Amino acid sequence: MSIDHDAREPVQLGRGLYWQDMQIGASFRTYTRTVTEADLVAFVTLTGMGDSSFLDATIIGPMGGRPVPGALTLSIIEGFLIQSLIRGTGLAMLSYAVEAIAPVHVGDTIHAIVEFTGVRPTSTGNRAIVDSAITIFNQKGEQVQRYTSKRMIAGRSESGMPA
Repeated sequence: MSIDHDAREPVQLGRGLYWQDMQIGASFRTYTRTVTEADLVAFVTLTGMGDSSFLDATIIGPMGGRPVPGALTLSIIEGFLIQSLIRGTGLAMLSYAVEAIAPVHVGDTIHAIVEFTGVRPTSTGNRAIVDSAITIFNQKGEQVQRYTSKRMIAGRSESGMPA
């Protein structure tokens, strides 16, 4: 690939996909990340989820080990998606529905598979509603959480430049 020095605008590095780039059935794998003790403490402190099952390391409940809130697991994956898939093009999260399958513990390493399941251009504004199915896995390849999302995503303008 060569760089066109005569182009009107340089290509924006790090920009997410426009809705025109999102094809139904296309799937992506996120990076992995190990959930740390610091992640757990910061998240439950910030959100007020200070339940003793999260903060007392001596408690071993029905989920075993040091479980983390499902919202933390989802938030880590959403951060990956914003950074790598929709940065600068995501306009709004319209809805999501989450299903917890298995607990995630401090020390687990998670990643997700994202599949586009619907792309519907809106009648105005060069944007589309994009549906996705996201499955989160732990380091053993076990599903730990599934969710669907509906987002509004920006489109590429007729000139090929950002809308």
